[in-house]
Amino acid sequence: MRLPSSLQARLGLSLGIILTLMWLAAATVTAFIVRKEMSEVFDSTLQETAQRILPLAVMDIVNRDGNNATQRLASLRDHEEFFTYIVRDAEGRILLQSHAADPAIFPDYAERGFSQTATHRLYSDAALQDTIRITVAEPLSHRAQVAREIALGLGLPLLIVIPLAFVAVVLAVRANLGSLRRFRSNLEARNARDLTPIPTEGLQAEIAPVATTLNNLLGRLREGIEAERNFASNAAHELRTPLAGAIAQTQRLSAETTDFAAKARAGEIEATLKRLTRLAERLLQLARAEGGPLRLDRPSDLRVTARIVVEDLARGLDPGRIVLELPQTPVNSDFDPDAFGIVCRNLVENALKHGAPDQPISVRLTEDGIFTVTNAGPVLPRETLARLTARFERADSKNDGSGLGLAIVAVIAERIGSSLTLSSPPAGKKSGFEARMSLPLTTPTAKLS
Repeated sequence: MRLPSSLQARLGLSLGIILTLMWLAAATVTAFIVRKEMSEVFDSTLQETAQRILPLAVMDIVNRDGNNATQRLASLRDHEEFFTYIVRDAEGRILLQSHAADPAIFPDYAERGFSQTATHRLYSDAALQDTIRITVAEPLSHRAQVAREIALGLGLPLLIVIPLAFVAVVLAVRANLGSLRRFRSNLEARNARDLTPIPTEGLQAEIAPVATTLNNLLGRLREGIEAERNFASNAAHELRTPLAGAIAQTQRLSAETTDFAAKARAGEIEATLKRLTRLAERLLQLARAEGGPLRLDRPSDLRVTARIVVEDLARGLDPGRIVLELPQTPVNSDFDPDAFGIVCRNLVENALKHGAPDQPISVRLTEDGIFTVTNAGPVLPRETLARLTARFERADSKNDGSGLGLAIVAVIAERIGSSLTLSSPPAGKKSGFEARMSLPLTTPTAKLS
């Protein structure tokens, strides 16, 4: 038998089985004791019956005036006679018998006391110097029937008590494990980035040390991750100023020199510094996505943010390179506009870098908060799509991207309770790439007048 994996089920089942076995054992022992006591009571009744009837029989026989014919006592009314008797003389002749007595079941008189045949329990006694003898018989089937009735009387209530006991045990176990279930629910409700301490109020003494150890571990993890996040954020922030200065100096050097080789090398240095600047910017965004608040206590229209980001990215590009589709109604959300700007910028920049350069990029925000960025290009394998949200992962190793854009968007989506869906090709198309994200909405949209 395979035990269930649930602690509650195991406790309920084991306690129920143990309790049932104990009750059955107690009922069996009780039935055995009662049967033994019952036999003693029946033996005492046999003996008392013989001793009460024998004096009456002696008086009746003595007063017969020498007539020793067998007398059978008549029954006043029909009834089931469990005790039958016969009275005999020293030669074994029957002098008196009860109306239902069968002489065939009575063995020859041997001595006073109890005896037993295959079918009856008997008691014999004698008077007048053993000249008048009485034997009282009781069917063993009567005793067996009484024993069965006692066993049923003890066993039948268990058919009701045992199921009720199982229910009571399960309810008691469930009630006592309520704090443990709440502890489990708190753990299940957390995402991978929630490292705050878990409430331990009401936990049993056996479980409390586990919860304390877990909270200590979460605290150490939180401190380590916070230290790494602060380092990345501070390092990226501190790099921005010297990188900007280095780019300016490189551009000045390129403008002042007349050596074509030096100009080319200065251009390469400038490109490398710009890539490093973009990487520092992405690291700042990642730190913001992992640690900063992403939901505000007031809603804002996300259409404004999408329009500003797209207009900024469209500067210097061909007209129509980025096609923005916005609804006529406000898209109100408590999603931080700055965080949404990071999402929008990273997805559009990813499309600009990896999409077909001669095809437009579609940026679409719907009334129900669905934000999609679609670009033309080759179909990406499923294996590639599955790892695009990993950090420093690039779909094209020849591209100079940081490999953090989609990872940042995935972190933000997870923290706001949404998800980033990547598909290639998009639904209804034969090629291209689409990133889709569902944004949280706060109030129903209303038509603009």
